[in-house]
Amino acid sequence: MSFPYQLKTTADYKAAYEKSVQDPEGFWSEIASHFTWRKKWDTVLNWDFKKPTIEWFKGGKLNITENCIDRHLEKLGNKPAIIWEPNDPGEHHRVITYRDLHHKVVQFANVLRNNGVKKGDRVCIYMGMVPELAIAVLAAARIGAIHSVIFGGFSAQSIADRLQDAKAEFIVTCDGAYRGNKEIPLKSVIDDALVQCPFVKRVIVLTRTRTPISMIKGRDLWWEDEIRLVETQGSPDCPAEEMDAEDMLFILYTSGSTGKPKGVVHTVGGYMVYTNYSFVNVFQYQPGDVHFCTADIGWITGHSYIVYGPLSAGATSLMFEGVPTWPDAGRFWEIVDKYKVNILYTAPTAIRSLMGFGLEPLKNRDLSSLRVLGTVGEPINEEAWAWYDENIGKKKCPIVDTWWQTETGGILISNIAGVTPAKPTFATLPLPGVQPILVDENGKEVEGNGVSGNLCIKFPWPGMLRTTYGDHERARQNYFATYENLYFTGDGCLRDEDGNYRITGRVDDVLNVSGHRIGTAEVENAINMHTGVVESAVVGYPHDIKGQGIYAYVIFQGHQGDDELTRKDIMSTVSRIIGPIAKPDKIQFVSGLPKTRSGKIMRRILRKIAEGETSNLGDTSTLLDPGVVDEIKNGKL
Repeated sequence: MSFPYQLKTTADYKAAYEKSVQDPEGFWSEIASHFTWRKKWDTVLNWDFKKPTIEWFKGGKLNITENCIDRHLEKLGNKPAIIWEPNDPGEHHRVITYRDLHHKVVQFANVLRNNGVKKGDRVCIYMGMVPELAIAVLAAARIGAIHSVIFGGFSAQSIADRLQDAKAEFIVTCDGAYRGNKEIPLKSVIDDALVQCPFVKRVIVLTRTRTPISMIKGRDLWWEDEIRLVETQGSPDCPAEEMDAEDMLFILYTSGSTGKPKGVVHTVGGYMVYTNYSFVNVFQYQPGDVHFCTADIGWITGHSYIVYGPLSAGATSLMFEGVPTWPDAGRFWEIVDKYKVNILYTAPTAIRSLMGFGLEPLKNRDLSSLRVLGTVGEPINEEAWAWYDENIGKKKCPIVDTWWQTETGGILISNIAGVTPAKPTFATLPLPGVQPILVDENGKEVEGNGVSGNLCIKFPWPGMLRTTYGDHERARQNYFATYENLYFTGDGCLRDEDGNYRITGRVDDVLNVSGHRIGTAEVENAINMHTGVVESAVVGYPHDIKGQGIYAYVIFQGHQGDDELTRKDIMSTVSRIIGPIAKPDKIQFVSGLPKTRSGKIMRRILRKIAEGETSNLGDTSTLLDPGVVDEIKNGKL
């Protein structure tokens, strides 16, 4: 498959960028014309950031799975679409060709239909990293159902919150999942969540770990039995449902600065065009490449760059069930060697963690197939960049440092592999169609180069979120109300003398832990549910591996015999309510928190103390009780 819109030179990039700003509708219309549409769109773009309204290719009719699978069958039918590497290196891997994938997606789409799933219904998917996760996602999209994937590390309470918000009546899960040397009891976590969700009609369960589980008559069904039933019906075809470009494709929940997670909504047409365009260009995908994105499909990176971006381009996408350090720290390199991976896309957290094991795990591993390296999730520090460049890329592979968010659908700012220059720790330049702007606190544009400010985008791109599910006002408040007529990313940013962008971190109350966004309010709510906790405040601090760690200041009253045990109890509460990913790294017990007279916690002071900066805390005279600051400083962990 050739891509007339693939940029090959810096001049190509400059020309495409110029056109995308001068004539965005003509630019995106031309790119969209290379996909399979049943009917062309009526209008390319309709937008108003005040409401907000964002519509791309409205009136265009299509189905994203025809673009990810059906259109490749004639020429690429026998080509691997998904290569699956299991958690246990001793277990047999699986190769699923485009023809196999078509067959399996059609089968499972019929399973969903047999169980009453219709266009517009929400299907929640809570599975380990097995190929059936991708199959379930595509099967839902094929029949026009809206998928909502929940990462397999979330707790029962987190799942219940998401099910209730999406009013999802259908669930697809596994008996359990393997993750390194751990077995995660997915079905029993779902069972705990469903105590609060009596509206759920069906739970379809794939066998993976053979963990004993409870199966409730009339509600719970085995995936394998349902597939057999479709086969006895003669394996009927399942023509793809016709969708409007602006119909919902999926909801993906992300942490916000308030406690409740918000359901980011992406639609069919614009998301498809943008993930494909960004995949083909940023990674400079060449037909035949094996693309290994190490993310989990429970996060946006997996949606966009394991499933939809690569498959819409007819690529081979490698899916890995396990973790980079099990059974040893050479696992990624073993996979690269085994499958001759060409593009490796991973997180700075993983790189920093693997650096700690030295070069021994790289011995006898042939990494010569690698052509492009990428990082995602958080800004990469210079030391990790240099290690990745030298030891993994052998200084021959461009590293793309990609900046984007759940809400953006795809990569917005990144160098283009081998086409535009890289600069360590900088995401560098915006992709064509993306118009960044830096503003100060008052929303006034910070012009010129060698400046910093809050990063906003002033014009829509096809992959951007359309709303937050069931609560449009929340989308407006979160992303469009801070600065007039701008999409606010929540990130601070520096623009160097050459116009390169470097993300400097969140400017709102959201932490970036191992590349995953976690709202401080969400963690505080969970800590405050522990019986002895009166109040808490959570901030981020620099962490060698995770980028940001979670530091919690806790006022505790009640029986506190052993501080260490109490800390473990609080961590266990957070794990149960949100999931292990949100556990605080440090918990400091305090008698009070620095508050203004109006009762607002001064997190700025707490953040500085957590970062180890105790001399320059600014003016504390306006605090209700300035003495509390010295006590906190002296008790710092």
